[in-house]
Parts: sequence; structure tokens; C-alpha cells
Amino acid sequence: MLPPPAWPLLWLGLVLGSCCADLEAAAQVNSSTDARNVLLIIVDDLRPSLGCYGDKLVKSPNIDQLASHSLLFQNAFAQQAVCAPSRVSFLTGRRPDTTRLYDFNSYWRVHSGNFSTLPQYFKENGYVTLSVGKVFHPGISSNHSDDSPYSWSFPPYHPSSEKYENTKTCRGQDGELHANLICPVDMADVPEGTLPDKQSTEEAIRLLEKMKTSASPFFLAVGYHKPHIPFRYPKEFQKLYPLENITLAPDPEVPDSLPAVAYNPWMDIRQREDVQALNISVPYGPIPVDFQRKIRQSYFASVSYLDTQVGRLLSALDDLQLANSTIIALTSDHGWALGEHGEWAKYSNFDVTTRVPLMFYVPGRTTSFLEAGEMLFPYLDPFDSASELMEPAFMFSMNLL
Repeated sequence: MLPPPAWPLLWLGLVLGSCCADLEAAAQVNSSTDARNVLLIIVDDLRPSLGCYGDKLVKSPNIDQLASHSLLFQNAFAQQAVCAPSRVSFLTGRRPDTTRLYDFNSYWRVHSGNFSTLPQYFKENGYVTLSVGKVFHPGISSNHSDDSPYSWSFPPYHPSSEKYENTKTCRGQDGELHANLICPVDMADVPEGTLPDKQSTEEAIRLLEKMKTSASPFFLAVGYHKPHIPFRYPKEFQKLYPLENITLAPDPEVPDSLPAVAYNPWMDIRQREDVQALNISVPYGPIPVDFQRKIRQSYFASVSYLDTQVGRLLSALDDLQLANSTIIALTSDHGWALGEHGEWAKYSNFDVTTRVPLMFYVPGRTTSFLEAGEMLFPYLDPFDSASELMEPAFMFSMNLL
């Protein structure tokens, strides 16, 4: 049995420990000056619809590039396909049946146990811990504070444009603004002229610039919102996915023997104005085929938009000459069903909602150390046809359930 302080490191240390023998230095600062920084990227609702996982349609050159220098896991699964329980689970290294969080309505330190978190463990061992965007699920499940001050050295950052995510900011064909599911936007037309993930990237880069000269190593967690619904992204990304190229889910029917308790009627999307206009029956639908294609198109477009933000962040790591000294982990809280089994949601135990991308870059271990002036993560433009998808350098399968 691991002692309590070691549990938060289980999720990260399980993988990193297999990469090199001296990774204890990544969690415990000693007299040396070469303790590695950690960049943890958490994506919301991202299934493994990425080029590095064999998806031939989705354009994700920057994440694929990271994967090509990383240990890439093929069978990583979330403990539960719900945001708050999943995030608390992997950030504490404990299962939901221990944290007793199955929804959004309790704080584990009060209702189950004062369990340490991954960033808290780094903080207690000399790291500056920083949170940008959606890392913990906001609200009751993180004590309305993103678990501050336990987990973070400074107050977590949330983008100001986050408050518009579910408001009427989608320009419809009628010229009016709506609160739609499918919401490609003109950046000049949205409140504040920006979007949450863009702001989070800018703040994360600002923090990297500040930490470059710090005497202490850093643990920086960056949480991206897309491709979580609503699918609100710069409209040019929609052009990457012509509707005629969008296929439907290969298994679109609700299984005949599926118990009602195992099915989610995707109420999250039913409340959106464009979905309400379809007058879809409850609980099983179905959604009209042409609208199914539009949902899948916008999910993939959101992934490509997310990929550009990851690319900007990793490119900044290169520019600041931090790539040689920073461990990078990228994962998602869970996936999302795109019509498989008649579902358009998370909240199930099908693999499309529980399987997640997971990759770890360890400088000098998963790839060689960089020479002076060498770029490991040059920004790749998804609109540039010359940006070829990267083949992962390491392929390793592990079931993390």
C-alpha cells in the first residue's frame, strides 16, 4: 500500500516511472537545479479522434507532433464519463467510489476524505503550481475555488469570455443571435472579440515566460474547453470538413437489449435552440441524418481549433527553450458519443465516452535532448496541406482502469 502522499502521483508516476529511473526528481526538489517542470494539458470531452490514433479525417497536426515525441497510450480509459468525477479521480489518484463524487454536487475533502491532489503534492515539494482554464470542474465539486489554496500557488485563471459559452452568440441564418449547439463564429462578432481557449493559451504562455526565470520548477495545468458543447469555434475551421466528407457513426442504433438506466437521452444538446427546432422525440430520437453530419462536422472542427491552441502553447515552450526541461502530459476527462449506439453525449460506459487520448513526453527519454536552436514543437497550421501527420515514435498499450 502506498503512503497517502504518494497516491496523487500514481496517475502521473505510473507512466513516467516506466520511462526513466530518476523521475522522482520531477516531484521532489533537491539541491540540484535540473528538476523538471511539468505541463499538464487536460482537454474537455476529447475522444481519441486524432491523427495519432489513426483517425484519417481529423486534422490535428500539433497534437500528432507531440505524440510523435511521446509515449502514446492506446487503451487509456476515464474512471467515469462525467467531467467532475473524472477530473477529481485522476487528480487525486483515487476512484469515484473512494471520492464519492459521481456528479457535480459534493467536494471530496468534505464528503469523503482530505485527499491530496497531484498539483498539491508538487506544491508541497517545492514546485510553483499554476492552473489555467478548466482543470478541476468549477463549482461545488472543487469548493468553488478550483481546490485553492491546497492545489495552487496562486489563484487559478479562468478566461473572461467563458461566461458567454451558453449565451446567444451564434449568428443564425435569420441574422439573429441564438444559443445553438452548432456555433461557428466570426471572431470579430463575438463578445470581447475572443474565445476562452484562445485566452487560456495566451495566459499559459504569459506564465511560461514568467516562470522561465524562476528559481523554482513549475507545474502548469492548462484546461481547454473545446470540443465540449456548444461547438463554438472560429468559423474557418468548419471549412476543413466539407459535409460531403463527413460519414455517419458506423453503429447508430440503440442496442435492443440496452437497459434504460444505461442510456442517456442527451438532454445537454436538446436544450440548444437549433436542436429544439428539430422537434426530436424523447428519449431515443433519432436526429435527422443531415443534422447528424453537422454535429460530427462541428465536433471535428472544434478538435482542430483546439489543436491550434495546443500548437501555440507547445511552440512557446520551444521558443522559451523550456522543451528540454519540461515533462508534458496530455489527456482528456472522457470522450463523447457522436451517434454511436444512438447517443450524442457522454454519461455512458461505452468506449466512445470512456476511452481517452493519453500521451507523455519526457525530454531525453521519449526523444533526444534538443541542440541549441533546434525546434521540437514548431507550430503546424491545419490549413496548410503540407503539414503532414506525425507518426508516433512510441506505441505502448496499457489499460489504466
